[in-house]
Amino acid sequence: MTVTNQQPLAARMRPKTLAELVGQDHLIYPGSPLHQLVSGTIGAPSVLLWAPPATGKTSTARIIAETTAKHFRELSATSAGVKDVRAAVTHAQAALTAEPPVGTVLFIDEIHRFSKAQQDILLPAVESGTVSLIGATTENPSFSVNPALRSRAILLRLEPLSRESIVAILANAVTSTLGLDAAVELPRDVALSIADVASGDARQALTVLELAAGVSLAHGRRQILAADVENIAPAALLRYDRDGDQHYDIVSAFVKAMRGSDPDAALHWLARLIASGEDPRFIARRILIHASEDVGMADPTAILVAHAASYAVATVGLPEARINLAQAVIHICTARKSNSVVAAIDAAMADVDAGRTGSVPVHLRDPHYPGAKALGHGRGYIYPHDHPHGVGPVQQYGPDGIELNYYTPTDHGSEAVAAHAMSVVKTLRAGASAPAPSPGEDIS
Repeated sequence: MTVTNQQPLAARMRPKTLAELVGQDHLIYPGSPLHQLVSGTIGAPSVLLWAPPATGKTSTARIIAETTAKHFRELSATSAGVKDVRAAVTHAQAALTAEPPVGTVLFIDEIHRFSKAQQDILLPAVESGTVSLIGATTENPSFSVNPALRSRAILLRLEPLSRESIVAILANAVTSTLGLDAAVELPRDVALSIADVASGDARQALTVLELAAGVSLAHGRRQILAADVENIAPAALLRYDRDGDQHYDIVSAFVKAMRGSDPDAALHWLARLIASGEDPRFIARRILIHASEDVGMADPTAILVAHAASYAVATVGLPEARINLAQAVIHICTARKSNSVVAAIDAAMADVDAGRTGSVPVHLRDPHYPGAKALGHGRGYIYPHDHPHGVGPVQQYGPDGIELNYYTPTDHGSEAVAAHAMSVVKTLRAGASAPAPSPGEDIS
């Protein structure tokens, strides 16, 4: 067996060209920034690759590096320190002074794990062109990468791989001479099952395929069976049709159990979703939605807990993030319930959709741009903080000619506090008196 074949299937099938990069059509169209980077049309600027795991970040970095004729150095922020970064920059500086001079592409995986100090060390080298940085991150660079570094890089976002993209990757791995070289056959239904197990992770899908192929060949068969995959991954994963009725039924039951304040039932459906390979980000999104739709102002902390669980899914991942998801589910189940938030926004959207919009009252219009004051903008606006408790007398805040009545708080949980606060504001407004502005006075 050659050294190449001793590599895992996922490593052997790593894309070598943009044409082999599956599931990222939005990045590889003719003339796209990525195409220009690879072709050298815009040189070799620094790049930030933002993507979920195993969607092609490292492959994209290597494709860029191999087409630039530059040295390629790779660091992982999980193990590299300041010393490693400085050494990489020093090597890059030496390469530029060699004969002939050669540039360096520095690929840093999980760059979001670098501290601010570590990221700052890269700034001079990036600014001077000593290195062309390619930073890969699973977190939003707006929050995880220093602004100065972001401003010097092109942001490319890779999308999660779809089910069909995973199936295409598997089919190619079966027939490719670098892959299984047609030693086995993979029926579409089995490929779909592997895709469900992988949940958008190409590396995991190829690993399952390689192991299943080994099981099949060990039994003297060329065709991979569902049972072969079942021996590798939990059988529950294969009984879950993510595009069928069962998927929607389980999700529906999960949502209704949360709405119905039944934590045990909600946890059961949550466990079914997790065990069946559902994307945890989808689960987190459903929890976020229902933190406002079914709990809302009755417990305003519910959306904070749901958001924290969503963040945990993105940063921690499964299996640990199951605990965070479970905490959010239990919080929503045991919280007081109110649908007043969704009722209020739906009523407001209905008015807008029906054309009941009206114009902005003159006293609420922006008075700061040239000529606005001459039009009377802002005149007569009453500044609430000029009054006791920060509440001024009644003034119109909605559009002209439209009566607004959207939010009706319940007396459930914290929403009772909101209802009381609204009542207090109404009383204070009725008792407050409006100051008499001087002619032409702008108190906005």
